[in-house]
Amino acid sequence: MEENITIGLATIDDLPALQSIGDRLFDYPIKPNRTAEFIKDKRHHLVLAYHGDDVVGMASGFHYVHPDKDPQLFVNEVSVLDDFQGKGIGRKLTKFLVEYGRQLGCTEAWVATEKSNIAAQKAYLAAGGIAEKEPIVLIEFNY
Repeated sequence: MEENITIGLATIDDLPALQSIGDRLFDYPIKPNRTAEFIKDKRHHLVLAYHGDDVVGMASGFHYVHPDKDPQLFVNEVSVLDDFQGKGIGRKLTKFLVEYGRQLGCTEAWVATEKSNIAAQKAYLAAGGIAEKEPIVLIEFNY
């Protein structure tokens, strides 16, 4: 595990650090208004990994309820900067987010990734995840 890595829930005070990392960690540049909206929403969760003052990893997710189920946590995305990959940071971020979901009352957490994303699969399994036996088919609706 990389030394000097701290993991914690994001607050609005993390916005400048998130803006500075931008699309090196996220898919696109950070939108300050959407970041603030995400962080302020009690059902959205952003976990950050810091190396000193720099964000080097993140995990995002949200918890939800359904009429016939107890709350569940969906892990939306986990990302670690290239120079910090392979050091257990993705696993640690995932474990932190999943445990936080448990503390919120979630009875299950789940995540999906591409079959070709071996690194993500290893991190999720190392964080305590269990691979589904039956393949999942993803259907997208593009707007």
